[in-house]
Amino acid sequence: MSLVKIYHNPRCSKSRQTLALIQEQGIEPEIINYLETPPSVDELTTVLNLLEIEPQALMRKREAEYKEAGLDNLSLNQAEQIKLMVEYPKVIERPIVLANGKAAIGRPPESVLEIL
Repeated sequence: MSLVKIYHNPRCSKSRQTLALIQEQGIEPEIINYLETPPSVDELTTVLNLLEIEPQALMRKREAEYKEAGLDNLSLNQAEQIKLMVEYPKVIERPIVLANGKAAIGRPPESVLEIL
């Protein structure tokens, strides 16, 4: 089995539930606290490609940083949006799990079971 990664926020209940669910499967994932260690532009681009979604679909639009960063400006292109998401990682939806060449958002946590 390939390495399992979780972009995790320990303060988020869904993120904690998703991590526990992965561990219940006997898997010890690589835990990336993305608020302390944000993904690079390349890593976030890979995640978006694996999820087959646009940047706006991976944003937490209710976070204050969403407007502060100007991400509510829908004229931004994809590269500009990704760069701002890396700069303001709090706007990135969580948790994101990577496994077996696939990605899933742990909302609900059980949705990650499909890729493990």
